[in-house]
Amino acid sequence: DKLGYVPSKAAQQMSGSRSYLILAINDRDLTIADWKAREGRDWVDQMMFGGMLTCAEHGYRMMIELVDTHTDHVERELGAAISALQPDGVILTPPHSENPLITGLLAERNIPFARIGSTQPGPGIAMTMGDTHNARIATEHLLGLGHTAIGFIAGPAEFSLSGWRVAGWQEAMFAAGLSTDGLLEKGDFGFETGLAAAHKLLGAANRPTAIIASSDQMSIAVLEAAREYGLEVPRDLSVISFDNSPIVRFTQPALTAIDQPIAATASRAVELLIAARDTPPPTEPVRVKGELVVRDSTAPAPGHNAA
Repeated sequence: DKLGYVPSKAAQQMSGSRSYLILAINDRDLTIADWKAREGRDWVDQMMFGGMLTCAEHGYRMMIELVDTHTDHVERELGAAISALQPDGVILTPPHSENPLITGLLAERNIPFARIGSTQPGPGIAMTMGDTHNARIATEHLLGLGHTAIGFIAGPAEFSLSGWRVAGWQEAMFAAGLSTDGLLEKGDFGFETGLAAAHKLLGAANRPTAIIASSDQMSIAVLEAAREYGLEVPRDLSVISFDNSPIVRFTQPALTAIDQPIAATASRAVELLIAARDTPPPTEPVRVKGELVVRDSTAPAPGHNAA
């Protein structure tokens, strides 16, 4: 130990011992695009923060691998990484967490894995960040401020969490006896599609007095669209974001946001994977809920006096 001796992975595999490595699989294209854009998105940073610290507490290490889920050779690409690294567990993030080629390969090799952002039946530990709940509390915050026309900009349909967030928004609106007709637009989590969606909402006859957007970049786009329409946030339009990456603290105004518990979810995934060797995995989806961080981008609806 004093000499830093580390057993070879080949020897570990032959003896059936642990590798003490947790592998996290992220989408290559999305991650590289985020890094190149340098726009403040910190999904990978938060995963490493939560996952690596928890790994260290248990004598494990964590590694991030980028895999393109859209290629025909995803099985070969992931299989090569698994064979080389021999991880004790794997964390899958969207959209990998719902790719049957990937989950099937891991199940076939009897490697414990966690599926973040997936509640589909099947092998692996299903985990969510409480997206339905998070969207509901964001909507309820706006309802409490007197807003009745609350727009929503959803993420791409290939991510189950996009549908969960829409469901949470709709649940809160319907519970308040309000319609959502004409108040839903979609983007791809990026600025440009968020801007286009915001233009559609703000240019409509039944213009909303508040908008919830499913990512920080799309929320920043809403701020830009509001300026283009001569609307002041939050006097004329309230805005709530999802993610709560560092950049939203420095927008004008600072964005009220759902703080997605990425680090806490990665930490919990590590704990479950380490325990999976000795204990049965959970049979129900594991939910780590986020919370609403109120800043300066939300205010009472125009004409509404706050209680």
